[in-house]
Amino acid sequence: MLIDADAYQRILGEELRKLRKKRGWTRKELNERLQSEISLQTLATYELGTRQCSVVRLAELCLAMDEQPQDLLARVHRRVFTDEPGRIRLNLSRVAADDQAELLPLRRWAEDRLAQTGPASPEVQLDLSAIDRMAELCGMDTAELLRRLEKLGGIAAGA
Repeated sequence: MLIDADAYQRILGEELRKLRKKRGWTRKELNERLQSEISLQTLATYELGTRQCSVVRLAELCLAMDEQPQDLLARVHRRVFTDEPGRIRLNLSRVAADDQAELLPLRRWAEDRLAQTGPASPEVQLDLSAIDRMAELCGMDTAELLRRLEKLGGIAAGA
């Protein structure tokens, strides 16, 4: 099994951010609960997935948020290595770069989503009902949309 280090780091950051927000804390409030000194900028880069976090620092962050590190890592692992049943991973960058006129509504949605999440989060998981609605917007049936997405590489490997 190959590991996509960038995706793993990004998803780890997303999970850390979700955990902090679930507690209703700002980064400053989390920082005040940590054992060691860490800058708010460093916390931000962990959450953005642009800086690697040591195992000890990860454990410290988790424990400050009353989370077992193994539980957090299990969620990250599931997101990186498995696709949820009945869901399709869609590569937004590939969809946004496509120039097929029929996929214009999907391309606009992908561009908007990338603008919101940034290029570091180019993949989303969608359930089949969302794909059905996208196919309707594009004026085609779901099977045709899936064929086109597969052809342009918009459906991520493993989906």
